[in-house]
Amino acid sequence: MSSSAQDANAGQPGSEQPCCIGNADVKSVVPHSTTELTNIAQRGKRLEYVTIGWNSFEGLAALATGIIAGSISLVGFGVDSFIEVTSAVALLWRLSVIGDEEGREKNERVTLKIVGICFWGLSAYIAYASISGLLRKQAPDHSIAGIVVACAALVAMPLLSRAKKRIGEQLGSGAMVADARQADFCMYLSAILLVGLILNATVGWWWADPVAALVMTPIIAKEGIDALQGKACCETACTSPK
Repeated sequence: MSSSAQDANAGQPGSEQPCCIGNADVKSVVPHSTTELTNIAQRGKRLEYVTIGWNSFEGLAALATGIIAGSISLVGFGVDSFIEVTSAVALLWRLSVIGDEEGREKNERVTLKIVGICFWGLSAYIAYASISGLLRKQAPDHSIAGIVVACAALVAMPLLSRAKKRIGEQLGSGAMVADARQADFCMYLSAILLVGLILNATVGWWWADPVAALVMTPIIAKEGIDALQGKACCETACTSPK
């Protein structure tokens, strides 16, 4: 359907209204059956419990190895993992009122705001720490453990993302889709982190670590903007396709 046709249909009764997060459009396919809706929400909750467990482990490992090695990018990656834990907890709260439409919409808005604010705080921290490291020419130690953490995230995050996107589309939840995009984003960060750590370990490019962290900064900031913009967009009610 063309954009003009979509605009023309947007205001008509019964037309589909997309829930969007940033540039991503997610058409709601919310089932009519309360039992089916509850079952999907339960699967979503299980995914969030997995997210909390995995990211807690990943965050602790990244923070510990980052502090030991003096790696800004590893520390930033660890903090990002705990932001994902915060997001997962917020999503559990959102899913707890799946049968209450008014409470669900309120929780959806608050959840997206929490996610956006957390990302903005992280981007500010990483930018400051990276620039400080470059100015001081502070070389991090080699971190084989950090490389292992980054590799593990590259495997786990795409799997979590795909599962969360399916649940988000079925529930018509912009917050769940934003959470899935965080998993995608974590995968990108782990790839950037891995390149920086390998360059530092193999050829001694100490500046690769803070530069890798700086590359993360605009990506993190954009995710914060997308989450905050998604708050307003997803206030629009989504209807099931005919």
